[in-house]
Amino acid sequence: MNSPTIIVITEDELDLDALLEKITLPTTGAAAIFTGMVRGVTSRHSSTQASRGDSHDTLYLEYEAYQPMAEAKMRQIAEEIRQKWPSVEGIAIVQRVGRLYPRTPTVLIACTAAHRDTGVFEAARYGIDRLKEIVPIWKKEFGPNGEFWVEGDHFPTPGE
Repeated sequence: MNSPTIIVITEDELDLDALLEKITLPTTGAAAIFTGMVRGVTSRHSSTQASRGDSHDTLYLEYEAYQPMAEAKMRQIAEEIRQKWPSVEGIAIVQRVGRLYPRTPTVLIACTAAHRDTGVFEAARYGIDRLKEIVPIWKKEFGPNGEFWVEGDHFPTPGE
């Protein structure tokens, strides 16, 4: 059976319908989709606030990626998903780069399967968690009080 996998780094807007069409098979009955967005306001309670302190506004974010390595790591994530959840039919992992404003989707992870109870939700969650862990994508935040690079809290181990 064809198991479509879409790996994309793009400056273009995300087209959910087009992506779903590419990863949907005649047997598909479920899709789990995660989309990350640019927040205009980050509250003090956000997990990303541990190193930043107070709540703050975001005017826009600029994303950068080393495309060959990022795409290779995204393919690795898709392979890991297929190993852990063999029932997953289609996978789309899409990361936007460039200047992105609040309320704009930045990343999309979609997994399809014949049924919703075959791990499709868990597979999509795993996909975004792994992307945040191992894919070389950098984010610079611009706000009223200046700009800074947003650092993650995961440091990959050799071979990860």
